[in-house]
This record gives sequence, structure tokens and C-alpha cells, in this order.
Amino acid sequence: MGLNLNYTADVLVSTEDMQEETWLQYRRNGIGGSDAAAVIGLSPYKTARDVYFEKLGREPEDNNTSGWVAMEVGKRLEDLVAAIFAKKTGFRIWQEKVMYRHPLFPFMLADVDYFFETSDGTVGILECKTANIHTKEKWENDAVPYHYEVQCRHYMAVKNLDIAYCACLFGNSENDFVFRRIDRDLDFEENLILQEESFWTEYVEPRIEPALGGDGDLVLASLKRYQMQRNNPDEVLIESDYGEALELIYRMKSEKAAIDSNSRKLEQKIKTAYAKFAEMLGNATKGLCVAADGSEYHISYKPMQRTGITKDNLQKMKLNDSKLYEKYATTTESRVFQVKKIVK
Repeated sequence: MGLNLNYTADVLVSTEDMQEETWLQYRRNGIGGSDAAAVIGLSPYKTARDVYFEKLGREPEDNNTSGWVAMEVGKRLEDLVAAIFAKKTGFRIWQEKVMYRHPLFPFMLADVDYFFETSDGTVGILECKTANIHTKEKWENDAVPYHYEVQCRHYMAVKNLDIAYCACLFGNSENDFVFRRIDRDLDFEENLILQEESFWTEYVEPRIEPALGGDGDLVLASLKRYQMQRNNPDEVLIESDYGEALELIYRMKSEKAAIDSNSRKLEQKIKTAYAKFAEMLGNATKGLCVAADGSEYHISYKPMQRTGITKDNLQKMKLNDSKLYEKYATTTESRVFQVKKIVK
């Protein structure tokens, strides 16, 4: 289509002192930066259908808040990440507490963390992140996790800016901080806009649910979030065309069962092999063996303690102190997908 770059982003609304619920309502007017990767099927956190439901204001049936601590840490440390970035680069940084909208593609919104200005006057986007130290490998070799890159490219499109930095803090030292530059790519941007426009005009506006696809765990989490009540005992008749797909699942589960069985047998052999060494250690918790070729084998057999309540003791608590039991007991639900093949 060829992008028209002669524009300035519109201000949809000021977010200064805005309540979260009001902010969420405004976000339903378009696709935000954190939605972009999900819309094109590349988010590790949610599906395109999740975004669709959010835009329609549909409340999830299962409000799982397991990740609330990480989200809260991210919000509270946003200013710190920006301050570290400014100190390391010397760039001027500032916030603009407004929600922007693309004037040519009004379904594209942007609520930007920070902006920066270089010594030569170049202005760009600063996206601030926090993450677990175990995810640092995703940033190696100047890489940026793809869903964050898509988010930054979405913001550059809305604001008509040519550069962005994505900064991330993993811990409490300078070695735990990285920042990566992302230059505007108009080919990528054009394709992103087309996909976002398709999502908005083909699904959100006509209120047609997009097909559910993506990573298996993500899809199952989405189904649980929005279709939690699955207690209808009636059998659903599935079209015969899906027989091949079910046959594949059946075979893969059979293969996995065989592998699991071999794994358990191997685990038993390992225990049998190291039992003699556990006896050699006696009361010690570690040992050393220097083999004939000089190789050293360090052995450890340390006790590990875990505090818990057995099923029997839980039952006793329920009988003897039902109020205490009800106060702390929680009910969780899990489902096992099984395929049973009947040959006729």
C-alpha cells in the first residue's frame, strides 16, 4: 500500500491521574502496543482471541492472578529502568501521560512508557521492562524478545518515529541491565498495520470471534480463562474429517507413554546403581572418586526438606477444625485430554 509518513499522532485522551478501569475502557477503542504481538500470533502471554474478548469488554470467567507480582514489579520499577537508561546513555528522557492514536489508522493506539532525545536532537521511544534473570539469554547477541520488538514497532508507527530502545532490568546490578536499539523498518511496519487492520475490521468491528490458534499451553489457558464452565455431560459429535488429527494425538500419546515407561525403568536402574555409593557414604553427605584416568567424580547425597501437609492430616484438620480448613483450603481444577481409540 505504501506508507504515508506525513502525519502527527493524535492525542486520544490524557491519562494523567486516570483510574485503571477508565484507562482499560479507552484501550478497548483500538489495538495497543502490548496487543500487537498477540494479534499477529506471536505473543507468549495471550492469543488473538484473548485480545478480541478484551476489546469487547468480556470479563474472563477465570480471573487467574498468579502473575500479579511480576506485573506490579514491572509497573513500580518502570521509572527506575528509565533512570538507569538515561544515566548510561546521557539521553534526556520524559513521559507524556497521554494515549496516542494513529491519525491514518485510528485502530492503532499507543500508551508509551517514556520518550528520549539524543544529543543531536533525535527523538525516540523508550520501552521499559523487568524480567527474571533466567530469561536474560533471550537478550543475548543484541537480541530483543520478538513480542517486545513488535510492541516497539507498533509505537514507532503510531508516533511516526524512526528509533526505539527497549531496556530491561533483571536484577540489582549494572550487569543485570541491558538496552537494545530498534530502528524503524517500513516493510515490517506496513505488514504489521495490514494484520492489525484485518484483525480490527474482520473480527472486532463485526464482532466475529477469530479462530483460536497458537501454542498449546496458551490456547488451553485461553479456553480456561473464557470457557471455564465445562461441565455439560452431553457428548459432542465431531465431524469425521477430524479423525486424522485425533489419530495423530492418539499415536503421540502412545509414543509418550512408551517413553515415560522407559524413563521410569531407567530411573530405577539409576537408583539401583547409586544405592551402593549411598551406603559407602555412611553418615557423610558428599564424596569424591578419582578414576584411573584422573577424572574426578564428585558425589553428593544431601537431605532435602520440604514442609507440607499430608492428605491424612488434611482430612483430620477438616474433621477437627472445619473453619480453619475452609479458611485456607483452595480448590483447583485441572483437565486431562484423553483419546481412546475403538476399532470397528
